[in-house]
Amino acid sequence: METETITFNELRRIKDALPNGSIHKIAALLDVSEETVRNYFGGENFDRGKAIGIHYEKGPEGGIVTFDDSTILNLAKKILAEHKLEY
Repeated sequence: METETITFNELRRIKDALPNGSIHKIAALLDVSEETVRNYFGGENFDRGKAIGIHYEKGPEGGIVTFDDSTILNLAKKILAEHKLEY
């Protein structure tokens, strides 16, 4: 497991740049619900999905987000690279 820190705005840019179906693809690869993946990207539907080691600190650019496990983030970046998409 790898810890990573980025701004909240960067996290949202990554999510927004993902091609259609990417949330489903990431969820299927990791055997978690799609809501869990959405929560990772800043969603707050904890009735249908889990929170996965995300810590927020207020500040510029929407604040800082630290992940205890950057697996979902790395998969999202890999998908963007495969599609040659920028965030």
